[in-house]
Amino acid sequence: MGTISITRSLERTKDGIKVKGPKKARHARTIQIDAGLAAMLRSERERHLRSIASLRGVAAILPSEALCFPAVGPDLTAFRPPNAVTTVFHDYAAAKLGLDLRFHDLRASHETILLDKGVPVHVAAKRCGHDPAMLLRVYAKRTRKADVAAADVIGTLTADVVGANAGASSQDVPDTPMK
Repeated sequence: MGTISITRSLERTKDGIKVKGPKKARHARTIQIDAGLAAMLRSERERHLRSIASLRGVAAILPSEALCFPAVGPDLTAFRPPNAVTTVFHDYAAAKLGLDLRFHDLRASHETILLDKGVPVHVAAKRCGHDPAMLLRVYAKRTRKADVAAADVIGTLTADVVGANAGASSQDVPDTPMK
């Protein structure tokens, strides 16, 4: 296991790129990540350090609190433009997957998947720095599979009363968005 801390963000202003704190206290957070993602991020950090070292001819050292996507260049304190990762991700998704997918869309998918897998609302909300009510209002997407699972639960509860079987299991229904 590992952790990621979200404590600041970047904003492009007329005076350049500025570091800013979170809008609300709950936006600053540390979340758990699985060992595979932690290893991948460490590997990416090492790759980035090797790139900087090859450009500068010296070993590069980034502080432990460095951003996940720092700029490459002579000034290790400089920031990559805030939309750089988003642009690269969007272009990759379009070219390789044929999808019009923004990096930020992964956040909504992450939260929806957590809710669909039964993660408590307050836990899913905290991971993305949201208020649970806002999470449910904006990110909780009903899928056909989840809707059938809800029907199964109600069917099971009422089977004794009405003498009916709950019907199809949610495992038999594809997980597609409801219309």
